[in-house]
Amino acid sequence: MSKKNFLFSFYFSLGLLCLLVFGIHILVLYLLQLPLFGYMLVQAYLLNVFLAIVIFTVLYLFRVKWKDQIGFLFLGGSMLKFVFFFIFFYPVYKGDGQMETMEFISFFIPYLVCLLLETLFTAKMLNSRS
Repeated sequence: MSKKNFLFSFYFSLGLLCLLVFGIHILVLYLLQLPLFGYMLVQAYLLNVFLAIVIFTVLYLFRVKWKDQIGFLFLGGSMLKFVFFFIFFYPVYKGDGQMETMEFISFFIPYLVCLLLETLFTAKMLNSRS
């Protein structure tokens, strides 16, 4: 698979999967009669998708030059996501003195979806290398 096709495949899969999960997330909130766009939900999805794109693109661009450090770069990307969480989301979530389950889930679901797709595509990328 060519460079552009592999990256496009990741971007397309990421966008499609996150839109699907976001829709399901909104549906569940609706069924539970909770605020649909509360808990910084949209910001959590957008930030996780953006960071997944940046992290995977960096991994892909350095897959040959730093082939032995890809795992460390991947872990660094995950750490970067948590840094963003603690800078932008945690203060808002803890603003009332406690973090509610729905607040945690609103960040964790998009984080997990993006992480799983990044992991799948990174493994695919590394396995296709000769």
